[in-house]
Amino acid sequence: MTLTLALTLLLSVLIGISLGLLGGGGSILTVPILTYVAGMNPKEAIAASLFVVGATSAVSAVTHARKKRVQWRTGLVFGAAGMAGAFGGGLLGGHIPGAVLMIAFALMMVATSLAMIRGRKNHTTGARDAELPVPKVVLEGLVVGLVTGLVGAGGGFLVVPALALLGGLSMPVAVGTSLVVIAMKSFAGLGGYLTTVILDWALVGGVTAAAILGSFLGARLAGRIPEAALRKGFGFFVLAMGVFVLVQELPSPANLFLGITAGATAAVAALCWFAIPACPLRRKSPTSPATTTATEAH
Repeated sequence: MTLTLALTLLLSVLIGISLGLLGGGGSILTVPILTYVAGMNPKEAIAASLFVVGATSAVSAVTHARKKRVQWRTGLVFGAAGMAGAFGGGLLGGHIPGAVLMIAFALMMVATSLAMIRGRKNHTTGARDAELPVPKVVLEGLVVGLVTGLVGAGGGFLVVPALALLGGLSMPVAVGTSLVVIAMKSFAGLGGYLTTVILDWALVGGVTAAAILGSFLGARLAGRIPEAALRKGFGFFVLAMGVFVLVQELPSPANLFLGITAGATAAVAALCWFAIPACPLRRKSPTSPATTTATEAH
């Protein structure tokens, strides 16, 4: 038990490093760690992940706010809508079988990983708070919040693009603002789950402390690693974890088919990435180097 706890806490540092480096990805790591290492059932793991990611995001948001990288009006509007959706998702998730939730979570991981590997266009426009498209931001917040509350995933990697596209925020400000949004809707989703789930708060507190420590480490490392390379590498890692969760949760015949398909796909992708200079996966983003550094992760 002591070894299991130590391994859980050590791996939890990666949760914070992910948030510190990428401005997201915390729940993608938290749920599998709590489920397959700490031994929580899926509903407890999802509920606990909402607290861990929410608390870690709140601490990281303070640093961004001090550097004036938080657009409060946009964040509060998006966050309020996200809280409503997340609370509803948490209530709904408490009545859905754990295996179904884990499969949904794994599919979210796969979708997220593909988006990370493919990359996204960076937006260099400044924050245009006066032109905030409130109806679109509210709708997007409700949808993202529902996903977050239901499966404990889809935080930063959905919120950041939404804030950049709908709120017109620059990427550094979008990331800082997203941490406020993630914290708000994570705690709302947790509230929904706590109507049906009881948590081991000593374990959750330890994981949260380790994740917060990791977030400080991630922030220090962020400026030293090219953002594009980091995001694609993490995307392959998330894809592998998503496939692992699917293999664990799906029936045996599906496991075999999925394992073979995923293994072949991963092998081809890895060969293309590392051995073929003209590989489409290695295509550079059209954005300038100055806007593709890891500034969004501070």
